[in-house]
Amino acid sequence: MPVEPLSRTEIEARLAELPGWTLAGDRLTRAYRLDSHVGAAAMTVHIARVQDELDHHSDLTLGYNTVSLSVQTHSAGGAVTAKDFELARRVEDLASAHGAH
Repeated sequence: MPVEPLSRTEIEARLAELPGWTLAGDRLTRAYRLDSHVGAAAMTVHIARVQDELDHHSDLTLGYNTVSLSVQTHSAGGAVTAKDFELARRVEDLASAHGAH
């Protein structure tokens, strides 16, 4: 089932519920800092599992003690959709369990 792009107003309203997430161009983005490289790697694996479960994948970057995401929906022409916010919410929910901030 095709997903529709969200309007700028819808995106801004949903971003208000996700502190730390921003709109950068046509993507939702967020970076997390963790206490160690191993902690960041573990969070990356956890995010990858969620992405597979949702069948929605972001650009996911592992740094020394950071994890960064950049999310958009390719099947909607690279626009931001409800699928992106679902992934962002799931990542936000698991971040605290990893001690990410």
